[in-house]
Amino acid sequence: MPGNILIIDDEEQLRKLVSRIISLEGFKVEQAGTLKSALATLTQKEIDVVLCDVKLPDGDGVKFVKEVKEKFPLIEIILLTAFGNIPDGVQAIKNGAFDYITKGNDNDRIVPLLYQAMEKAVAQKRSAIKIKDKGAYNFSDIIGDSSKIKAAVQLAQKIAPTDANVLLLGETGTGKEVFANAIHAHSKRSDQPIIAINCSAFAKELLEGELFGHKAGAYTGAVKDKKGLVELADGGTLFLDEIGEMNIDLQAKLLRVIENGEFIKLGDVKTTKVNVRIIAATNRDLAKAAEEGSFREDLYYRLNVFSIQLPALREHVEDIPVLAKHFLANYAARENKQALQISKEALQLLQQHVWKGNIRELRNVMERATILAEDNVLPEHLPYEIQKQDKQSASLTLASVEKNHIQKVLQHTKGNKTKAAIMLGIGLTTLYRKMEEYKIG
Repeated sequence: MPGNILIIDDEEQLRKLVSRIISLEGFKVEQAGTLKSALATLTQKEIDVVLCDVKLPDGDGVKFVKEVKEKFPLIEIILLTAFGNIPDGVQAIKNGAFDYITKGNDNDRIVPLLYQAMEKAVAQKRSAIKIKDKGAYNFSDIIGDSSKIKAAVQLAQKIAPTDANVLLLGETGTGKEVFANAIHAHSKRSDQPIIAINCSAFAKELLEGELFGHKAGAYTGAVKDKKGLVELADGGTLFLDEIGEMNIDLQAKLLRVIENGEFIKLGDVKTTKVNVRIIAATNRDLAKAAEEGSFREDLYYRLNVFSIQLPALREHVEDIPVLAKHFLANYAARENKQALQISKEALQLLQQHVWKGNIRELRNVMERATILAEDNVLPEHLPYEIQKQDKQSASLTLASVEKNHIQKVLQHTKGNKTKAAIMLGIGLTTLYRKMEEYKIG
């Protein structure tokens, strides 16, 4: 799994020592003595994990975490400090740090933490870029009998055999990627790859390289030619998720691909020809963004040849029972368990809940319930925030339900608090606070 590490520390001897130790683990290591030079490295080279001192000549590492996560959201950051204090640690985690450790006291934790952070960084990049030989879903995989889901599917089925560009509209978690894959699977390009990228996961410079590739020598660290995703999708489909977050300069390059089927790689002087179908998705109002000037109007019209609005889960709550049962059956098969049965009480709770994460959130809740279940009936393993909706059912206090749920998740993750926080859907600092509140050791 070894990847690319950037060490930021103004103490050169310490930086070299840590670099040597990490290199022995197989990681490729870059070094920087200031935050300014670190930013230059992050812009020019592919870095997975940053190991950063808190006190640096030109700034504060805790604040730097927030800046890095805004520009390079896929990078994980571990902060090192000579004098740890709780407020700094809490703020570092709030800003997006993977962990905050004290020099000397936690030296033995550095390498294991790097592996954990690298695992998360790799998983996030894998999630942000997906290359499939064929569509992973068909229209039969779209679950739901509501009129709104059926209308969206019928429109997608009509569009799929054509070569028209498609714009999928809807909130996060409404199934845009499933629809994109199904459209590709039923298109004339189904025997060619579909390549997906989340545009919001990359800074402008990195997104340009990922999409369009580069020639060797295009920038420091570009030691060989790299094919971009547009070229890799030649003959197939390119799914651009969260396209509303794409920088306006890159929008111009994408427009050229759509209009002329060509683009120029970074560092190249000649054009590359491609034949690609574009499916884009966004949770933003692109028409409004075009009016405000943050999205190119001409690109919007080229993408909006056909648009499909995917409903939020609150708009088709009648589909929740069949969706929940579908996810429970899938996760039971994966975990080699008997599928959980859903009581009437549980179904009522699920349909009352405000699903801000839509179908994706429902799926995650069903996965957690399957993993934690000791019997085979819901709602005992629903998160407490869903159970607390039922004012009548409280033989257990909300606090005891929450404590019990946290303990089970920690047991499942074998004490890994970062993974537990992700499964619980809360921040790491919130988990620490809850553990202290409930005296969970």
